[in-house]
Amino acid sequence: MKPRLQTSLGQHLVMTPQLRQAIRLLQMSTTELEVELTEAVESNPLLDWVESEQEPTAPRGNDDDAPPAERTRAEDGDGEGGEAPDEWSPDDGPWTSSGGGGSFDDDENGSPAERVVEADTLHGHLLWQLHLSHLSPRDRTIGAALIDALEEDGYLREPLSGIAEALRPEIEAAEEDILVVLHQVQRFDPVGVAARSLGECLQLQLSVLSDDTAGKALAMKIAETALERLPRSGVAGIAQEMKRPVAEVEEAVQLLRTLDPKPGAQVGDLSHDTYVVPDCVVWRQRGVWRAALAGNTLPRITIHRGYEQMIRQCGDSDAGYLKAQLQEARWLLKSVEARGETLLKVMRCLLHQQAGFLEFGEQALRPLTLRDVAQEVGLHESTVSRAIARKYVRTPRGTLPMRAFFASGIDTEGGGEASSTAIQAMIRRLVDAENPRKPLSDAKLADLLKASGIPVARRTVAKYREALNILSSHERVRIG
Repeated sequence: MKPRLQTSLGQHLVMTPQLRQAIRLLQMSTTELEVELTEAVESNPLLDWVESEQEPTAPRGNDDDAPPAERTRAEDGDGEGGEAPDEWSPDDGPWTSSGGGGSFDDDENGSPAERVVEADTLHGHLLWQLHLSHLSPRDRTIGAALIDALEEDGYLREPLSGIAEALRPEIEAAEEDILVVLHQVQRFDPVGVAARSLGECLQLQLSVLSDDTAGKALAMKIAETALERLPRSGVAGIAQEMKRPVAEVEEAVQLLRTLDPKPGAQVGDLSHDTYVVPDCVVWRQRGVWRAALAGNTLPRITIHRGYEQMIRQCGDSDAGYLKAQLQEARWLLKSVEARGETLLKVMRCLLHQQAGFLEFGEQALRPLTLRDVAQEVGLHESTVSRAIARKYVRTPRGTLPMRAFFASGIDTEGGGEASSTAIQAMIRRLVDAENPRKPLSDAKLADLLKASGIPVARRTVAKYREALNILSSHERVRIG
């Protein structure tokens, strides 16, 4: 066989800076996005603020009055939003962004207490996903031990033997068993978390990319076998070592550079309470729950029209800088728009699945996982997780985190499922109605739940009771 040159035409998915920007903006809270847009306007002369316009406020007490601004984009509960596409082609049209999708002006009449929430942490974010996973109780306990052992940057540096020791005597688990659960935790958002080395972290992020991503296979091999030698040997040295063309190795290295070496830092670890601004507003119109993006939660930005005219008048050599800034501005506006559309798409799915929760409270919360929502809206589980991370929705029941719409499930005697949150609400209601002189024991609570068609063990009832900060029965006794 003789070596020969051959050309071929094909399509490849590349993790472009624009796509990375869209993913990064999606997982930002409203406050973080506001800071991001402010910095963009200050650094890019082609971006400018749009003066805010007065928009209609949320309908209160009138079930049939929908805001006019909302009717144009979110009237139909089945309307489709859009996930950030892999590739966009910016045109020459004017761009203005306020977050995408239908908008809704969130007023300031809500209780200030609704706007103070506990800041998210990496461990809390992962434990929440673990709670919604389909793992067995034993594997969830192992998963909790793994998450607890993670360092602030998201890496697992404790050996599996140490995890096994920490689980004893409650659970006897071999390192092979722990490794199986670790692989499940490594699939949580943010992708790359719980890695034991930088190479493994990068491999986890590469694994979620499409197989036809340019340079993926070689980047995976470099991350696995040659990452530590890359700074010393350089691209040319690695190419010689692997007997691959320098151009191919350069392409793979460029792909590696787009990945995040510390994915755990994506989730803030703030130790104090923080104020939040609702990202969405939901209300009921003619008996149907509607959703819209909160209209005035973000400053509105647009492309400065004067600079666009200046670009048209300048030659290519003089307008190079302005053209580059114009391109960046358009990508930013498109990313913000895609963020809003994806958020609205997920919120509408949550309304479809959990209308009973808004209607009747926690006792009507259905079992719902990230996988369920991802399958319904056609997104990846990690995309759904990013879309709801540190996002809040203004509802008639107050300002709630979007996480509140999710819950794990327990099989019922009728063949259905009841969410753990609903069961906790039932326990709370039973305790509130009990005779204070003869409080209900955990065993009695379990019997009452079983009579309602929900077979829950006494030990599970005790766990839920403790999670609700309800004292044991002998500590709840009141005489007189």
